[in-house]
Amino acid sequence: MKEITITKNDAGQRLDRFLAKNVPLLPASLAQKYIRLKRIKLDGKRAERDTRLCEGNLLQLYINDEFFDTPKPENAYLTVTAPKLNIVYEDENILLVDKKPGVAVHPHDGAEYGKTLIDHIQAYLYAKGEWKPRAEHAFAPALCNRIDRNTGGIVIAAKTAEALRILNQKIKDRELEKKYLCVVHGSPKPRAGTLEGYIFKDAKQNRVYVTRKSQPGAKTAVTKYRTLETREGLSLVECELITGRTHQIRAMMADAGTPLLGDGKYGKLDKRFDRKYQALYSYYLKFAFTTDAGALAYLDGREFTVARVDFVEEFFPGKTGK
Repeated sequence: MKEITITKNDAGQRLDRFLAKNVPLLPASLAQKYIRLKRIKLDGKRAERDTRLCEGNLLQLYINDEFFDTPKPENAYLTVTAPKLNIVYEDENILLVDKKPGVAVHPHDGAEYGKTLIDHIQAYLYAKGEWKPRAEHAFAPALCNRIDRNTGGIVIAAKTAEALRILNQKIKDRELEKKYLCVVHGSPKPRAGTLEGYIFKDAKQNRVYVTRKSQPGAKTAVTKYRTLETREGLSLVECELITGRTHQIRAMMADAGTPLLGDGKYGKLDKRFDRKYQALYSYYLKFAFTTDAGALAYLDGREFTVARVDFVEEFFPGKTGK
């Protein structure tokens, strides 16, 4: 028999879904049978498979040891001996990290395990003692937003399940303001305005297309922009995402006739400039809550910016987005 005390980060889950995560070798059908036969109890009593777990609940599992003898997959965070993070802000609930271009946020972005941003974040919190994987059972620190591998900028990580739930909803409801800096070829006309259209994603080619009319599978896309300075055929532009579509700024700026510097996918590489990545950086974040934010209410109105953007210093020294 094994006993598990439900922690705050595991609370709110259905019993059957918690079991699927915590005892992966136990088939769902058998789990339901054991619940029905009272071989899986909650606080010493029978529970239903859809019972919501609460902090402090004692889960008692009267099941064979073989189901706990799971060969564990490699824990990528353990391979990170010295986490490398550019921390913009940190508290007990969240972590804001300045991701550099070339770093993948998740392993499925083509990076090796142990070399992604989430691996380094988990390794950092593990080393600090803020994350104890065996005690948490199901929850692991997770990213709330993503940035393309070759784009830099602020990434939000949630340290708790509650913070993750709140921020995911706030992002969905567009209660966060994100601004990007980019360098484009030419000068946008007009120098400030709003780009509107529809974006269609071609998963096979891993690129998107901008259209003027709606079509099946296309999503509305809106980007506000303002030109900060123009020098020698290049312009420093600040963009604000009203919608958050894949490659939105890159595709819409190229469609407007001003492709990003270093972007070979949506523009043409200029041999005069040695750029490995597109000149695009998510440099500014503001929490602008319009509804209750619960445990994260203290963040409302807070603004954060990165310390430096390499291409701004190179092509427009002394200039910032503020």
